[in-house]
Amino acid sequence: MASPPYIVGIGGTTRPGSSGERLVRCVLLEAELLGAQSRLFDGKELSALPHYAPESPSRSPEQLDLIEALRRADGVVIGTPAYHGGVSGLVKNALDLVEDMREDNYSYFSGRAVGTVVTAAGWQACGVTLQALRGIVHALRGWPTPIGISVNTVAQKLFDEQGKLIEAAVQTACKSQAEQILSMARGRQ
Repeated sequence: MASPPYIVGIGGTTRPGSSGERLVRCVLLEAELLGAQSRLFDGKELSALPHYAPESPSRSPEQLDLIEALRRADGVVIGTPAYHGGVSGLVKNALDLVEDMREDNYSYFSGRAVGTVVTAAGWQACGVTLQALRGIVHALRGWPTPIGISVNTVAQKLFDEQGKLIEAAVQTACKSQAEQILSMARGRQ
């Protein structure tokens, strides 16, 4: 019997419990409900990563932990806020570490479905950042899921006072993205 698919989430900001971090958690929870195991590298963990230095082969324990989790991953979820129409520095720094996987049998994100999640304070930023993130996933040889989640945090009330996701369409998108990731992950095993 194959082991449960292992899905790694990357996302968040320096603000604990950011909208993007919560949405990545939502996709991971939906994946778990479908039988996956998951691990989230949230904003706090991303903030602890040293700046990626391609000229130096040495890696911190935090960097090694992220890379080893990604090497094991059958699928990935990446969430980022849109900062001036682009991916946040925290998330980009984590993704730059994937370069350490270039010599692996499954180099970079080869053979993995990658869910993309973008939060922004406007629809224009949502669109351009989602496109940029999907471009990064392609450059890393990953397969972006057909469903990319983008949420305008100004136009949509996502969470109640207890932090529960209350926007039904976003919940449905999280579930659909998890299903797409697991469909490909199970085919990869």
